[in-house]
Amino acid sequence: MAPLLPRIHLFEIDDQPWFPPWFRSKVQAALTLAWTTHIPFLQARSPAQTVANLLSDTLGQAVFDHVFIDFCAGGGGPTPSIERHLNASLPPSSQQNEKEGVQFVLTDLHPHVPDWEKAAAESSRLSYVSDPVDAANAPADLVGQYKDKGKKVFRLFNLAFHHFDDPLARDILKNTVETSDGFGIFELQDRTLPGLLPPILFGIGILLLAPYYALCVWHSPWTLVFTYLIPVLPFVLVGDGIVSALRTRTPEEVAHLLRTCGAEGGPAEIEKWELKSGNKSFMWPLGKVNWIIATRKR
Repeated sequence: MAPLLPRIHLFEIDDQPWFPPWFRSKVQAALTLAWTTHIPFLQARSPAQTVANLLSDTLGQAVFDHVFIDFCAGGGGPTPSIERHLNASLPPSSQQNEKEGVQFVLTDLHPHVPDWEKAAAESSRLSYVSDPVDAANAPADLVGQYKDKGKKVFRLFNLAFHHFDDPLARDILKNTVETSDGFGIFELQDRTLPGLLPPILFGIGILLLAPYYALCVWHSPWTLVFTYLIPVLPFVLVGDGIVSALRTRTPEEVAHLLRTCGAEGGPAEIEKWELKSGNKSFMWPLGKVNWIIATRKR
């Protein structure tokens, strides 16, 4: 379905430096739930499991050759869940693969080390970088340590790539082409009419489920205050969700940025890359993961 509007790069409240950290932590926790929750009978699978399946299906046996680095991990997001689902679903092709599994790494320009420590403690196949990592200028030692082990670096952008304006997006793609072997862009919204509705439905879900998560999971009564009495959290989640949809690029727009990113080697280097895209439903009729997976051709 064609987009309703041209891409509009409006601002999201959660991105702003003045947005209080307590609110940001709750917004990110809610977004993580949107990625990882699987409601029986309503959902075929969670969005995170959908991404794991897409990576496995698209890369095939070559998935074992890669290390997956999330360059915009935030508070952890879906990557720990993607790691669990991916490794649980893949039969090992050798004793070495069975021992090591597929490795995932959490990084961000603003590291959330306490959250990442908790996630990494639950899996030997998940690690993190405690120093800030710029996706447009990935540290040579970060990428190099895995390439020295014979691994290919695959970058993950989960609900993240729409945050970058065109110049920054080009810089990130340029650095990706020059230092990595693949990347995946995964979004839960788009610029079509059906793609604008999930943020609104998400807001309804927040109002229904807030008591359980606030009191039983997060042990945070203040979350109820800022959900019902002063509805900052649903306002930000729904408002930012709609803005995210208006910011989300089509595969053709990402391909154009890739062709014009100015990577070393020019057009000949870009021709070495193969870009696949689509959308995968996880909840009828509106829940779907919009995906772009690009890999360096063998």
